[in-house]
This record gives sequence, C-alpha cells and structure tokens, in this order.
Amino acid sequence: MRLVLLGAPGAGKGTQAVILSEKYNIPHISTGDIFRSNIKNNTELGKKAKEYIDKGLLVPDELTIDIVKDRINKPDCSDGFILDGFPRTIFQAQELDKILEGMGIELDCVLNIDVSDEKIIKRLSGRRVCQCGKTYHILNNPPKKEGICDSCNGELFQREDDREETVIQRLETCHKQTEPLIEYYEKSGKLVTVEGRESIDDTTKEVLDALNGV
Repeated sequence: MRLVLLGAPGAGKGTQAVILSEKYNIPHISTGDIFRSNIKNNTELGKKAKEYIDKGLLVPDELTIDIVKDRINKPDCSDGFILDGFPRTIFQAQELDKILEGMGIELDCVLNIDVSDEKIIKRLSGRRVCQCGKTYHILNNPPKKEGICDSCNGELFQREDDREETVIQRLETCHKQTEPLIEYYEKSGKLVTVEGRESIDDTTKEVLDALNGV
C-alpha cells in the first residue's frame, strides 16, 4: 500500500497514519520527523535543512523532495509507505509522481480526511498540554482537576498553535495549499475522501472501508 494522507491540522491524519502503519506493516513517513532525524544524525541533507529552519524559513521544495526521495528508497519502503505532510504543493505532487515513475511504482491512493473548520477549531482550541507530555481536551478528555495534570500535578497550558486565532490562520493556509492538491489527485482518479468522525475508532472504520475498495 502506497498512500498519501491529506487533511487539515487536527483532522486526525497523524493518528490514522500510526494505525495504518501498524495494520499494513509499512512506515509512516512524516516530513517533519524526517527533517528532525536528519538534523539529529547530522547528515548532509540535515545540515542543509537546518540552515533554513534555524533562520525561520521554509525548507525549499527541492530539498524537501530530495529528503522524501531518499526516505522512500530505503528497504523498509519496498512494500509500501504512508506519506503524511507531503506533498503540500502541486509542484511537489508532480515531482513525487516522477520519483515513483522512476522507481517503477505508483500511488495506490490519496486519502483525504475531511473535517469541518468548525469542528477543527473546537478540537484544537480545546487542547491543553502538560510539560510532562500528557495531552488533554477541556471537553472530550478533561483532567480530573481543572487545569492540573493527572499524572504529575503540573499546570496545563495552551500551546500557541492551538489558540483559536492561530488555528483559523492555519486552516486558511491549509485550504489554499490542499484544495489544488485535492483537484490534482481527483483528476488522476487516486483521491478518496472520508469524513473524520469525533471518535478515532469511527474514523478508522471509515478509512479502512475506503481502503478496502482501492
């Protein structure tokens, strides 16, 4: 199974990617994780990426594409992979097609997890985190004592990324990027859209039902 996951921040891409990775025994490839791994291991690609990241700049398409190409050529991707966070642009999608064509393979499916902006804003703006790494939600998964972590009694806080105004900005950016990609993959016949449900299990069922038809 060679799969690309699309969806807004908070749609549940990462969660579903982990579940699918275990089910199909294929690697979950997140470009963010790849950058961090290459930087940590001080590879040539990592050094180049770090130069941009340290300056607060986006890593250029060409470098991102090189990193993804390097990763999907690894032996553990021979039976498939799940790409999460890539491609983000039409150019990246076209380059991915060229890479796969050169390897004599193609994508099986592009899975778009669709969740309304209203639901995502509620999901993300209600999230609270603790320094110990535990995550809560003020409605769906509240701590026993308001504002205090169940595990370490630390004070919970809201990440800057989860503030409502930031979430709205992130969604606007995402729509601008993702909508052309959805159209691109629709034309190729690879796109499957599922509704992201409130429950992780319900979303997983939608996803697996969709993939069974691929």
